Amino acid sequence: MSSRGVVIRRDAGLFGYERALARCGLGPVAGVDEAGRGACAGPLVVAAVVLGPDSRRRLSARLADSKLLTEHVRESLFDEVLRAAEDWSTVVIPAAEIDRTGVHVANITGMRRAVARLARRPGYVLTDGFAVAGFGSESLAVVKGDRVAACIAAASIVAKVTRDRIMRALHTRYAEYDFAQHKGYVTAAHAAALARYGPCDEHRKSYVNVAAHAVPTREARSLRLEDRVLATSLHGVTETA
Repeated sequence: MSSRGVVIRRDAGLFGYERALARCGLGPVAGVDEAGRGACAGPLVVAAVVLGPDSRRRLSARLADSKLLTEHVRESLFDEVLRAAEDWSTVVIPAAEIDRTGVHVANITGMRRAVARLARRPGYVLTDGFAVAGFGSESLAVVKGDRVAACIAAASIVAKVTRDRIMRALHTRYAEYDFAQHKGYVTAAHAAALARYGPCDEHRKSYVNVAAHAVPTREARSLRLEDRVLATSLHGVTETA
């Protein structure tokens, strides 16, 4: 794979992208990834991470796509990544904003915000899966980037652990949904809770499975009651000559 004359072999190891770009004077390299895109409740969390020059030595061989790791390993790696990072940032996009803009727009906006919050503008940005413009730096979309590029894998871990912690905190407010267990993703237990209790403020109301269980507002319920009363009254009217 190449970008602006930079040849990057996908078998060059997890740090191959950073090494190749740095050799061409395109560092520092930021990796960007998100967590929560496929959930129907809770925020979308985006992280940007710039790994320091000695990260290869400091980070353990466990660094990998956060979805392939156990929660315990991710938590321990989170601390390792932050110690090894030269710079990092996170952006939390709430469910209401996702409903207003759509998850894809929210995702792209979050990536731009995360990079903009870095203390120093990166020389290059690597994103996981799809291209994103507007970073103010050159960028490259890397297919399965969280498995082949160290900075994206690090961002994946930071985003996932940050979001998991948020969902565990939300569990204390909305225990009936068991957010601590499924983290807002669609499971049989989550679907059953939605059917029983309806959505809470942390659910993404624009999602079909959530909207199907939406509880009408008091105003809407009142309007329907008026309709029923009116219909009953009309039904009871008899015309007289």
